[in-house]
Amino acid sequence: MINVRLNDEKTAVVNLDQTLLPGEIKYSELKELDELYEAIFSLRVRGAPAIGIFAAYALYVLAQKIKPDSFESFQKQVLTLSARLDSSRPTAVNLSTQLRRMERLVSSMQDSPVPEILDAMHREAELIQQEDIQMCRAISEHGLSLLKPGMGVMTHCNAGPLATSHYGTALGPILLAQERGFSPKAFCCETRPLLQGARLTSFELYNAGVDVTLICDNMASIIMSEGKIGAIFVGCDRVARNGDTANKVGTSGLAILAKHYGIPFYVCCPSSTIDSACPSGEHIEIELRNPGEIKEMFFESPVAPEGVKCYNPAFDVTCSSLITGIITERGICTAPYNESLNIFTKR
Repeated sequence: MINVRLNDEKTAVVNLDQTLLPGEIKYSELKELDELYEAIFSLRVRGAPAIGIFAAYALYVLAQKIKPDSFESFQKQVLTLSARLDSSRPTAVNLSTQLRRMERLVSSMQDSPVPEILDAMHREAELIQQEDIQMCRAISEHGLSLLKPGMGVMTHCNAGPLATSHYGTALGPILLAQERGFSPKAFCCETRPLLQGARLTSFELYNAGVDVTLICDNMASIIMSEGKIGAIFVGCDRVARNGDTANKVGTSGLAILAKHYGIPFYVCCPSSTIDSACPSGEHIEIELRNPGEIKEMFFESPVAPEGVKCYNPAFDVTCSSLITGIITERGICTAPYNESLNIFTKR
């Protein structure tokens, strides 16, 4: 089942609450601005492509409630709503990309009545999701070309169907390999502090029948040193023009280890994640989150003294020199990324 979609009446966004997994599977119907914003901010919906899809549907749902007296009034309120949704998380470029796409659609229909604009917004949001499904399949096929039967594959955070619409990005090649009898051996890092690897990735892979082993984040080096890993596949929330990538914190450390052990390191993402306006990773804004996620979340009582300061960046930046290839729906980009990414984004 698609994890982000409209309800039957098309008046609310239906979302699988990822904060409750794996213990509880709960779908929520969200229709108010504050709850739609909160769902993104609190990671009830997460994964760059899924956030973009969710935001497009959310803007359509909210636009239905506007009571304008002119196109200008309608457009102004759409832009205000879009800006509020866009402020929920700063790092994942898909959020702003898909909202800008919906804004451009509205701007292009200034001579149309509002009901027609709303119908077009609905179609556009659904198209964004259909494109994501096709994108996931294409990334999975390209990534599968790099795998061999029985190969050990390490991943970090969650970039599977929960983070997209189908197959996922970094998990897509693994899931497709399983379908085709490659019998991959997956190793997922737990992904502190929110445990997306433990709660979500192992959940998805295990239920798909993949031979999956969960490890603590600080166990990655010994697993690599034992020769159990043939490749590393991770997702991505933003790609800079030079090939630097932002993904869940801990990713850059894996890339450094992979370089040391001679293991190919691949980043999987849709071409919409490539931010041509961002020259390098130094220009990517890194989201800082609540210290309580480190000290309290998932624990019965705090694991550190109350007054201890915490530094909790949600993402880190992996230098392009550590990346073997960036796998998009259009193919596999390799260095020099300033050239290869430029070609892919201009197709």
